[in-house]
Amino acid sequence: MPQAKSHRDAVPAERRLRITEIFYSIQGEANSVGWPTVFVRLTGCPLRCQYCDTAYAFHGGEWLSLDEIGRKVARYTPQHVTVTGGEPLAQRNCTELLTRLCNDGYLVSIETGGALPIRDIDSRVTRVLDLKTPGSGECDRNLYTNISELQAKDQVKFVICDRADYTWSRQVLEKYRLADRCQVLFSPSHEQLKPVELADWILADRLPVRLQVQLHKYLWGNAPGH
Repeated sequence: MPQAKSHRDAVPAERRLRITEIFYSIQGEANSVGWPTVFVRLTGCPLRCQYCDTAYAFHGGEWLSLDEIGRKVARYTPQHVTVTGGEPLAQRNCTELLTRLCNDGYLVSIETGGALPIRDIDSRVTRVLDLKTPGSGECDRNLYTNISELQAKDQVKFVICDRADYTWSRQVLEKYRLADRCQVLFSPSHEQLKPVELADWILADRLPVRLQVQLHKYLWGNAPGH
């Protein structure tokens, strides 16, 4: 006799995503820094940045339907929801999840590494695009055509490891006139570059960028689920 299918097996593949974790915390980065936020962390990433603090999300995870994800998010009655990874856009159903979360009335953002196209993301979503610096080891993977898709409410982030990264980031800022498109964030790589050094460089060059530190790491360190 054929074995009965489980509820999970019965969900069509196009309605599922592999999820590492869904948790409630304080947003540590970008424009919504400090706000209580539900994070939906998708599994998998095509990049291997040397400073990555979420390598545990490269593999594993649990397949959840869009309905299941929606119910888990709703339990926290949040205002803000951030979809992150890994690299969330590596899963084809990510854009559908983003639209659904917007339809549910949340303020939605996505954290993406910049190696995959952002053009199909719902226009209501705030896109935080992390352009990879040479110090990340993944600079060659940047998809610069994404820059033309950015809107005023979006943000571009540079994680800066050293002075060479800073110089490179300043050149990209100027070449693509990023500050005219959206807000630009310069963030020191945690425990690799002192925030005060980056602050001094920004002030010396009078750059139109926002210094960002990762608030959650000062609160909880590198503990997963924050």
